[in-house]
Parts: sequence; structure tokens; C-alpha cells
Amino acid sequence: MLKLTYDKQQILDVMDKVVRKTMTMDLVWDWPCGVAYYGVSQAYEATGNTEYLDMLINWTEEYLEMGLPDWNVNACAMGHAMITLYDAIGDQKYWNLVMSKVDYLRKEALRFGDSVLQHTVSSNNDFPEQAWADTLFMAAFFLLRVGAKLKDQDIINDALNQYYWHIHYLQDERSSLWYHGYNNINKDHMSGFYWGRANAWAAYTMSQVKKQLNDWYLYPPCMDIECSVRDQLAAIKLLQTENGLWRTILDDPDSYEEVSASAGIAAAMIDNKNPLHSKYVQKALKGILDNISDDGRVLNVSGGTAVMKDREGYRKVPKGWIQGWGQGLALAFLAAVLTVPSANAKPVQPVAEEKTEATEVTQTAEQQY
Repeated sequence: MLKLTYDKQQILDVMDKVVRKTMTMDLVWDWPCGVAYYGVSQAYEATGNTEYLDMLINWTEEYLEMGLPDWNVNACAMGHAMITLYDAIGDQKYWNLVMSKVDYLRKEALRFGDSVLQHTVSSNNDFPEQAWADTLFMAAFFLLRVGAKLKDQDIINDALNQYYWHIHYLQDERSSLWYHGYNNINKDHMSGFYWGRANAWAAYTMSQVKKQLNDWYLYPPCMDIECSVRDQLAAIKLLQTENGLWRTILDDPDSYEEVSASAGIAAAMIDNKNPLHSKYVQKALKGILDNISDDGRVLNVSGGTAVMKDREGYRKVPKGWIQGWGQGLALAFLAAVLTVPSANAKPVQPVAEEKTEATEVTQTAEQQY
């Protein structure tokens, strides 16, 4: 079992600050908001704090009055929060929004090759026949959540097909790390760097598959997903810095430490449940908490990043501003931390005064952890 040592009240307090700061950001209905509000949704589900739910409801109602934008692949990330709202209060309009995004992805979104969703951030053909790791969070994971909820095999299979082909296109077989993007026209990875947040999108979303599908082992693509994230995390753990973080180019010692990638990777380690990752998550917890300000800003988060032309392009992406994806991934990580029993919890004292030999052996073993 993966084990951590942490102060639960501290995690709750920090989470509260991050949620409240996030909700002051005036985010619009797009992918930064989708990731941010996914994080707020995770905070609500982890704590049951209905204030967080009310914040999401009030923001959504105000936006519905103003009118919603047209959908694109990245903007479908907003569907995550709508699932939470529907599950919490049962208002059909939230589910209608979810299904409108599903219909867009299934019937209108640009695809290439074996029905792979093309990365798009607007109504335009932004990146012809390109697959980016981002799409796993914005669309594939979202489709998987809906398909699992409805027990709709077509939607589930479409979601798993996205995972399968993104693994095929983006994971380097030799290093097990993920490239940022793939160009199907040129059959290359463009500049070909292991961008940190791309690896976070991949690791985090792959770690959610078993949580969504109880019978995951009956779907052949899930075997690829299980092996992909296993090998990826085994490689990533070795690139953690002394500060408990990961860099914006994972294997570049001269690129800066980046907190959104670090949060997504550490959250994936928790949800993947490998006990050998405990010490890496423990180290990441300190590193991430050290990068959250007193007013709830997640610090040192890189700005929106295209597949840059060269190494310097990634190194120079600004990291001095608050970003929705940084807030959201940090909240997802903190929510995941709360699912792990804290090793500093007081042990339950035995009722009987006399201990059998078996009991003594068990307690001795427990004290080692």
C-alpha cells in the first residue's frame, strides 16, 4: 500500500485557499477553466464542502445566462465539472451540456488516421493531423467518464481508442517518456522534447482508467494503458529534482522546475497505487506545498505551451503567472493525497493487555512503516 505522512488539516487548509483563489480568476468557458474546475470538483468530492459546489453552480448559471461558445476539442474539458454538478444535484441541464460535448466529439470534431482526435483549441483546423498529449485530459478521459457512467460501449471504446493511439504516437519506446506532440503528415514528433506537462496529462489520465472501469481487464486497450503508465512512471521517478519536482523538459537539467507537471505526475503516482512510489510522492508533496502562496496561487506554472520549435522555446515559456491548469492539477493532487492513509495517524491501541506471539509480530511489522 502506498503510504504518506502529512497533516490532513494542513492539506484541507491549503486546498481551501487554492479553491477560493481559483474562483476569483474570471476564467472563461475553455480548457484552462475546464482543468481548473475539474480540480475544484475533485476538491468538493474529496471534502464534501458544499461551498465549492455552490461556487461552481453560481459560475455556471451566470455563464448560461450570457451564452456559451462553440465547442472545440480542448473546450470539452469543461465537461468534467458538469459531470460533478449533475451527480451532485441531478439537474438535467448539466447533463445536457455533458452530452452536447460528447456529441461534438463523436460527430463533429476533426479526426485523422484510425479515428484519432486532432488537437484543436478553436473552431479552426489549428494543427492538421496532430496528436497532442493534452487531448487525453480534455477529451479521452472525459469520454471515458461518460461512457462508464452510461455503460455505453461505443463511447468507452472510442475513449480507449484515443488512449491506444496517443500511446502509440507519443510514448518513446526506449525512454518510456512521452513526447509533446505527433505530426501525422510528417510522421514525426516535431521538435521532439519530453515536455513535463504532456507527461502529466498522459500519466494522470491513464491512472484514472481503472477507477472508471471496474472490468477494465476485459478491454484489450487497457492492457496497453496499464503497461504504458507503469513504464512511464518508472522512468519519470528517476528525473525528480531534489526539490521534489519535475522540470518543464523532463530530462533537461537546465530547464526550470514546473509545478503543474509535478502535481499531475505525483497525482498519477498516487492513483496508480504502486507502493514503491511512496517516497517520490512524499517528496513531491513538500515541493508542491512550497509552491503554493498564502493566498492560494500555485506558483511556477508554465504558460500555455505549443509544441515549441526548440529547447530554448520551452525554457523561456513564462512561469510567473497564475494559470487555471496549475490551480486544477494542484487541487487534483491534494485531493488524491487525502485518499492515502497518513502514516502519522495514531495507531489503534489493542483492547487486551496480553499479546499473543502472532499479535506481537504483526504490530512489529506495522511499526516499520
